[in-house]
Amino acid sequence: MSNRHLARTIALQTLFAWDFNGKKSEDLNFLIKNNFIHFAPNFDDGGFVEELISGTVEHLQEIDSLISRHATEWPLDQITWVDRNVLRLGIYELLYSENIPSRVAINEAIEVAKNFGSDSSGKFINGVLGAIYAELPDEKKRDNKEEFEEKKRQAATEVSVSEANSQSL
Repeated sequence: MSNRHLARTIALQTLFAWDFNGKKSEDLNFLIKNNFIHFAPNFDDGGFVEELISGTVEHLQEIDSLISRHATEWPLDQITWVDRNVLRLGIYELLYSENIPSRVAINEAIEVAKNFGSDSSGKFINGVLGAIYAELPDEKKRDNKEEFEEKKRQAATEVSVSEANSQSL
């Protein structure tokens, strides 16, 4: 299992427990630490799990609205706990995580759903995320790997130049 996939699994387990227990914000840090202790005690994710969870929770209202709009046959509270939280993570990565290509966000969400959801979870997640992706303007789609990597290199270069300029002052 790749590091990012393991991190997404821990994020899902954390969001699942948080959602199941009434979405108490004060529980999130405890749940993250507890899941690391139980599922990956020596795993250093570089803060990726925390980024996924905090970003998802920060945008929860918009994310849940998108789920409701694109899963029209299923009211949000009738979607299984697993599928609902896989969708939340997938939508966060698809829309708000600049470092993850769109297709990677969708494929990872499908894989996590297949591992933890029902037999139909992968198809359900694919359908909802695919519909959201289809509505994205082209400039928001991060699919061209070469273009994506070039933008990352440019951003890193800009940071290096900025740091060099600040050190010379």
